[in-house]
Amino acid sequence: MAHRHDHDHDHDHKPEHGRHHGHTDLDWAEMGPMLESSAELFAPLYERALGWLAKEVTEPGLIVDAGSGPGVVSCLFAETFPGARIVAVDGSEPLLERARARAERQGVADRFSTLAGELPDVLGELDYPADLLWASRSLHHLGDQRAALAAFAARLAPGGTLALLEGGLPPRFLPRDIGIGRPGLQARIDAVESEWFTRMRTELPGHVAETEDWPVLLAAAGLKHTRTHSFLLDLPAPASDRARAYVVASLSHMRDKLAEGLDAEDLATVDRLLDPDDEASLHRRPDVFVLEAHTVHTAVRPA
Repeated sequence: MAHRHDHDHDHDHKPEHGRHHGHTDLDWAEMGPMLESSAELFAPLYERALGWLAKEVTEPGLIVDAGSGPGVVSCLFAETFPGARIVAVDGSEPLLERARARAERQGVADRFSTLAGELPDVLGELDYPADLLWASRSLHHLGDQRAALAAFAARLAPGGTLALLEGGLPPRFLPRDIGIGRPGLQARIDAVESEWFTRMRTELPGHVAETEDWPVLLAAAGLKHTRTHSFLLDLPAPASDRARAYVVASLSHMRDKLAEGLDAEDLATVDRLLDPDDEASLHRRPDVFVLEAHTVHTAVRPA
């Protein structure tokens, strides 16, 4: 889905793990390095999630990463499940090029392939049903999530598992009181982002309002919900260069969306945080950290 995701964070909106929001004007070739670096930052979280999945799913033959972006997680699947074939699916060919190059560098290209097209329809082009289908923050970029889940379920082999990463907790990068502006800036940003996310959802083609009870929606798709687990990324201050760059990119990415929702004082604080010449900026301050929680729901297609 060339739209989407970066995963942005939207709950997802940040230029993160691989894709982006439905915006067709994004230059994926240009954004690729940043998306790949951000996904690598989250590798410890994904490695724990995949280790957990490995206890749930025994020896899958085919794993599909639906909304793969530059393939960081796809290649982690290849490492976690050395007997599996991996198909990275995304709407952005430049990002899939990065995924193929990564698979080549990591020595897994012989069991790694890509499929370009928009979810969920492109899944109909798979040669075989999936034993494990991973959808990480790609579902909420589809207007009719219930119908999309049914399409995901239809591409599972009998006994196959859908692993859906949706939800978690809003990220935290800074203390509540950062010494400039009013304390509680990130909580106010959360509120603005929540409103933005609601608008983003309602503007999607074929939008259907849905209560985000993922186990119920998985059951409606004919799957048996098995487990839900959240995984934490905890990178304490002082942030590494990569973590600091991720935080700067995230807040920069949010800046345009925040303009209408934050007051002048908060916007001025955001601009100071993004100004590399300001001593109080994210580029310089020692208290920058990354704390995020992502939630994975698993469900199985009856055999």
